[in-house]
Amino acid sequence: MNLRLSTLILPTRRWAEGGRATWQRAEELGFHAAYTYDHLSWRTFRDGPWFGAVPTLTAAATATDRLRLGTMVTSPNFRHPVTLAKELITLDDISGGRITLGIGAGGNGFDATALGQEPWTPRERADRLAEFVPLLDRLLTEDAVTEPGTFYSAHEARNIPGCAQRPRLPFAVAATGPRGLLLAARHGQAWLTTGDPKLYENGTPEQSREALAIQGEKLEKACAEVGRDVSEMDRILLHGFTPDRNAPLESLDAFVDFAGRHQELGFTEIVIHWPVADSVFAADQDVFEQIATEALAQLG
Repeated sequence: MNLRLSTLILPTRRWAEGGRATWQRAEELGFHAAYTYDHLSWRTFRDGPWFGAVPTLTAAATATDRLRLGTMVTSPNFRHPVTLAKELITLDDISGGRITLGIGAGGNGFDATALGQEPWTPRERADRLAEFVPLLDRLLTEDAVTEPGTFYSAHEARNIPGCAQRPRLPFAVAATGPRGLLLAARHGQAWLTTGDPKLYENGTPEQSREALAIQGEKLEKACAEVGRDVSEMDRILLHGFTPDRNAPLESLDAFVDFAGRHQELGFTEIVIHWPVADSVFAADQDVFEQIATEALAQLG
């Protein structure tokens, strides 16, 4: 399968002050998709501007025509499947069927306590995601859903007319552990990873690729367990969290080498962050745009 190149645009700019122009430029550059983080605030950006993911994507849908749009990723930290389903159906309709839902268990960042709750343990997050994803799947594919759950319930929840994409918009499930990979195998149209976080500080690019290969093998086992053909699933790598950090964005040749090595591991889509000055995502805009327009042609 040919490799696709996408970008992730942080929701940090007012729409009239560069926000709209950035999403439109992403379409002009030919990216397959543009995603945004679904957080209430995030890491070092916590004390600066940060806008909501769904309204941002709605605006982006009206400002573009071809670009796929999505979250990367939505989590149960502050979402409920019933209300999220209604928003996603509306967003898919407005965009003309261009939405992908990136979804994962979330972490212990600011989202985890913003509603006043104690942060969940990794197991508790996995428990919630295991209930969240199947219920959301039903809500997006059935006209009416009643489901008494441990964490998330629905009572005669109506979602007519459903998604513009049929049977529903695609899920890209972020997972590295066995339970998450089984969720991806059962419900995902794509699997999403950032690599092995344990290698970020002290690992090497070679070790990172070895870890990603092992993750891919575990995905294949999960698909076999549920009777799914793993070749049906896209494999998405969100760049920026592997030991090489932003080095692949320093030149076209560096990125082509990076992308080619990960394409060999079976990845079908690589997502690169839109440059943000004076941040961990700082990069030369001209080089970034050269990568966007020329890298895939060099990969063949």
